[in-house]
Amino acid sequence: MTRGTHVLTSARPATIHDFGGFPQALHDVQYPAPGAPELARETAKLIKSTQVVEDDQWGLDHGTWTVLKHMYPEANIPVFQLSVDYYKPPAYHYQLAQELKELRKRGVLIVGSGNIVHNLRRISFADNAAPFDWAQEFDATVKNKVEQQAFEDLLHYERLGEAAKLSIPTPDHYFPFIYGLGLAEPDEDIRFTYEEIQNGSISMRCFQVGE
Repeated sequence: MTRGTHVLTSARPATIHDFGGFPQALHDVQYPAPGAPELARETAKLIKSTQVVEDDQWGLDHGTWTVLKHMYPEANIPVFQLSVDYYKPPAYHYQLAQELKELRKRGVLIVGSGNIVHNLRRISFADNAAPFDWAQEFDATVKNKVEQQAFEDLLHYERLGEAAKLSIPTPDHYFPFIYGLGLAEPDEDIRFTYEEIQNGSISMRCFQVGE
């Protein structure tokens, strides 16, 4: 999360442990994937709606390596990050994502990681914690809106009732979802690949755009 949009141009990005209060084992994880500075700079040029800051000091934060270490455990694929401007509305992120569609045509895998429902203030650490009603409600609403391609409603999530407010107390985990929507072509297949709410208030719902 940044002010402005930044792109990681480091050839050998460090592994960043940008969290606290978790077991030491998580802090010990390293993900030494190579960077992709040339592609990162090309990506910056694709974006016309805002100025993109090139940053070679930034590393791979937990939003990236916690996902990729399971998909590519050998850390043998080039990786770079595009930051999320915390101070812009969802429509800004949706538009920016549309400018990245050229990367898909070139075979670049674009991953947006977060949680559609993410409320750590209400989290339960009880064994087999049941999902809160509001978490289930908003997660189901989002699924329905995606299936209907009612993306405009999802850009204005604050209008979707109390369940939305509880599910998104801050939008940092929601914005990556908006990028996924912006990357989809009209009427393109969107497939849900995983559905679960854990710890009562964290939706692990995943979806894939296209093949």
